[in-house]
Amino acid sequence: MGDADITTTQWRQVEVGRVVLFSTGPYQGRLAAIVEIIDHKRVLVDGPSEKANVPRHSASLAHLSLTPIVLKKLPRGTGRGVVQKRWQEEKVDEKFNESAFAKKRAQFAKRRQLNDFERFKVMKLRKQARYEVRKTLAKVSAKA
Repeated sequence: MGDADITTTQWRQVEVGRVVLFSTGPYQGRLAAIVEIIDHKRVLVDGPSEKANVPRHSASLAHLSLTPIVLKKLPRGTGRGVVQKRWQEEKVDEKFNESAFAKKRAQFAKRRQLNDFERFKVMKLRKQARYEVRKTLAKVSAKA
């Protein structure tokens, strides 16, 4: 059997300062930062975002999605003012909106809102694009 080469940079760890996204509940779609780890299933979160404020409370990790954004060297159990200051310094909202994670979520949300005819048009455009890619690939492989 081969040895698995796993490094910690490939994984999103639950850590103090990690920015999370609520996937369910009353704060669904909002961002917050982990301020304290309560146990292996719950964390204390605080979301000082200007757009979508999340009060400090304990949240289950099952209801959160870990993002790749981390507030570096955030002290454990720090106050709301410090979290808010670091949030603004590191421009978390802008970083998240520019990330592939947020763009993919927006694309899924937009696709969910399409009607039948719009879904049909998307299907036809994808078929056309796939045809062009395959045609180009066939030319390249024929030359080789």
